[in-house]
Amino acid sequence: MDEIIKEKARVLIVDDQEYNVRLLERILKRNGFQQYESTMNPLDVMRLFSEFQPDIILLDLHMPEMNGFEVMQQLKEVISPQDYLPILVLTADVTPEAKQKALSEGAKDFLTKPFDKTEVTLRIRNLLETRFLHLQLQNQNEVLEEKVRERTRELQQAQEEILKLSARSAEFRDDDTGQHTQRVGQLVEEIARHMGLSVDEVNIMKKASTLHDVGKLGIPDHILLKPGRFTDEEFEQMKQHTRVGAEILSGSQFPVLQMAEVIALTHHERWDGTGYPRGLKGEEIPLAGRIVALADFFDALTHERPYKKAWSVEETIDEILRQKGKHFDPRVVDAFLEVVRNKV
Repeated sequence: MDEIIKEKARVLIVDDQEYNVRLLERILKRNGFQQYESTMNPLDVMRLFSEFQPDIILLDLHMPEMNGFEVMQQLKEVISPQDYLPILVLTADVTPEAKQKALSEGAKDFLTKPFDKTEVTLRIRNLLETRFLHLQLQNQNEVLEEKVRERTRELQQAQEEILKLSARSAEFRDDDTGQHTQRVGQLVEEIARHMGLSVDEVNIMKKASTLHDVGKLGIPDHILLKPGRFTDEEFEQMKQHTRVGAEILSGSQFPVLQMAEVIALTHHERWDGTGYPRGLKGEEIPLAGRIVALADFFDALTHERPYKKAWSVEETIDEILRQKGKHFDPRVVDAFLEVVRNKV
């Protein structure tokens, strides 16, 4: 450590007396220090601090134009509290007041002139050793923080992959492109943004919405893929995908999956209370469920399925307008129309 300090440490000397400056330079040189700068003008300190980036400052207190206390006050503005950049005060002022003030202004150590050469060397070395250990620890912390950030990114990517695969596993049975869930998520994002939701709320809702039909995993193929209309009994069974989806997603501590549970359960509720599974009405229906209801409806109608032909976008918009205040929340419809207009 000692040799590394002598090789790499940058020492800045600030003293208005040339004799003191030259003496300190000789001491540093004889003890193997290779990088040092000096100035007899305290007004140059801030420039030298920026250009030289010292690891320690040897500072006189009583100088013309600007004293050492004023220099330390300026340095406080550019030295972060998290940084350990030692200031060693060297002065002929032996009063307790001067020592106390110097230490309170940011000095890490204090020596009186005339100083002992060996003591100066030891004080400099000890302060620099602390400085380099601090930098080493700081670097280790940064490496650890970067590893944590990297691991967090990996976990987020894994979570998103799981969400996509889970959504596709349900949707693939009646949408072999697997794109329905992604299109719904994109439209949900745009509607939610137009409704003024926060960035975090929009992102969570977009991801959660892709799992709105995960409950279809519990519906038999002869019902899910039926090309014609459902019988009353079949429709009742089909309705159960909302409860099945909510049950699959229940109990999670992750916000995305908690919202996905709400969406799975409520995305077939209707504004007028005629939806399922619980017949919720108006704002009894969670906002996420109301938004996904419209996005799911729009995408389902405008794309072909085994049991239906695709509607045109214009036909689907007309139907949504007819269902405003009935099937759909009027505010959600208005936001949807803004999204559509922006795409035209």
